[in-house]
Amino acid sequence: MNFNNLEKIGQKELDRQGKYKRRIFCCTSTACLSAGAGQVHTSLDQSVEACRCDEHEAEVVKTGCMGLCSSGPLVRVEEKEKDPILYGNITSELAQQLVSRHVPIGEIDDELEEGDQDLSVTPHDMLHYRASLKKAGKKSDLDKNIISLDHPFFSKQVKVVLNETGIVNPDKLEDYLAHGGYQALAHVLENMTPEEVCDEILESELRGRGGAGFPTGMKWNFVRKEGAEDKFVIVNGDEGDPGAYMDRTVMEDDPHRVLEGMIICAYAVGASAGYLYIRGEYPIAINRIRKAIRDARRRKILGKSVLGTDFMFNADVRIGAGAFVCGEETALIHSVEGKRGMPRMRPPYPSTSGLWEAPTVINNVETMANVPSIINNGADWYASIGTEKSKGTKVFALAGHLRNTGLIEVPMGITLREIVYEIGGGIPENRGFKAAQTGGPSGGCIPEEYLDSPVDYESLNKLGSIMGSGGLVIIDDTTKMPDFANYFMEFCVDESCGKCLPCRVGTVQIGKLLDKLIAGDGSQEDIEQLENLCETVKTTSLCGLGQSAPNPVLSTLKYFRNEYDELVQQAQTADSGLN
Repeated sequence: MNFNNLEKIGQKELDRQGKYKRRIFCCTSTACLSAGAGQVHTSLDQSVEACRCDEHEAEVVKTGCMGLCSSGPLVRVEEKEKDPILYGNITSELAQQLVSRHVPIGEIDDELEEGDQDLSVTPHDMLHYRASLKKAGKKSDLDKNIISLDHPFFSKQVKVVLNETGIVNPDKLEDYLAHGGYQALAHVLENMTPEEVCDEILESELRGRGGAGFPTGMKWNFVRKEGAEDKFVIVNGDEGDPGAYMDRTVMEDDPHRVLEGMIICAYAVGASAGYLYIRGEYPIAINRIRKAIRDARRRKILGKSVLGTDFMFNADVRIGAGAFVCGEETALIHSVEGKRGMPRMRPPYPSTSGLWEAPTVINNVETMANVPSIINNGADWYASIGTEKSKGTKVFALAGHLRNTGLIEVPMGITLREIVYEIGGGIPENRGFKAAQTGGPSGGCIPEEYLDSPVDYESLNKLGSIMGSGGLVIIDDTTKMPDFANYFMEFCVDESCGKCLPCRVGTVQIGKLLDKLIAGDGSQEDIEQLENLCETVKTTSLCGLGQSAPNPVLSTLKYFRNEYDELVQQAQTADSGLN
């Protein structure tokens, strides 16, 4: 199987799709499925079948995340020569109305054909519904479910990683091929040396999206230059931050994009095997990645001769047990090897001695998903997006006190104000903005005075926070910041692997001091001790978990010190009252 054959398969699928007058896309990502998208998809299928229309009048397509998760389940209708229409909060009943509105009814026999008894909606039901709408002289209930695609939630985004999510069927390799899939891999194998691929990624200035922001091309070059016989590629899909689901969504909704980036990386560094490490709480992502691997093997995209070349690469899935510390690369390597997930001292770094002591590239899902677009469009194109030092886009899981929450992809350098008040639609009930928390348990809280700060690696670091993997929580003025910091500290206490004393003991002691202050038993000395202890844990812990665990506490102490002081004042007032 060579790429010409794959192109023919993709073109055949594109021609098939082009025959339909309308296509109805139903989101089946985890967020929408949890809101009932499975039943909605079934209802759409049955309703289209009940219409008994021409063969190519309509097709229902199972697809991935459309972004606005707070309005799920989402359904988008695309008709030829018409603007697409997006519907939110669709139920099974509204799905029937949607089909009735957009799909014409064919001729109906008086007698139901064999098998029609299984339909939840018969052609007669559909005709009756349309007749009742006309008689009542009113619009369908669907009108209030239409979501404008001109809303800043959509118009302010720049899609690179999420370019195909919500468009392609994640279970169909043919659909990915129809949208240009594996063209980047073919170009690399036919026209570029491994060194040229590494240099292209280096020139794009893509940085690791897992949190550290290390230059991706530099990491690849380290491994490429190693002379070892065996090398490995690991895609980190562990994603343990509370509320973060960027990598999960990409794996669920565009698995072949992740796989294509992984194979290109393997070619660039000289690896012949790799693993996608996915946390066990992501069953849909695991199943879809596994299916993508099977389909890729069948089409010779993986195996002994990738696309008919001399390059050999095989990929497999390893499932994590849900330990947050396994997001750290050395702990992850131990987990893949079947050991307890605990970090080790570095050096040596994984690029020199990683999986089974072989040179290993570890990049997270979002990083790998950027690679095909960089190869297809060029390093200069990618480097033209973003800021001087932070190039490209970033995917965020936008959560918290906002009208619009969900998955967004924005250019580096966009301001927090744009994200909160344009993309996010502002804070409900006209409450005041208090802080934005970036980076999950490892990040910090950014107050209102910095709303106009750009969102990039350097700016967030200056503010005492981090980019992290992409969690972004917006907090309104009802939130007490010591309580907020304590929530993340409790998480870090639970997730500490216990290997090093500063993290194992220090996080517990930080938590006890926070509990004491919140309970109204604290003093100014406790606040000072809290701050000193945070600095100690930050500077002496073995891995990134312990080193960053104090960040939420330190940032709230920096910007919301008055709330800690108020807790002490309340304690002193209570004591004086008792005396």
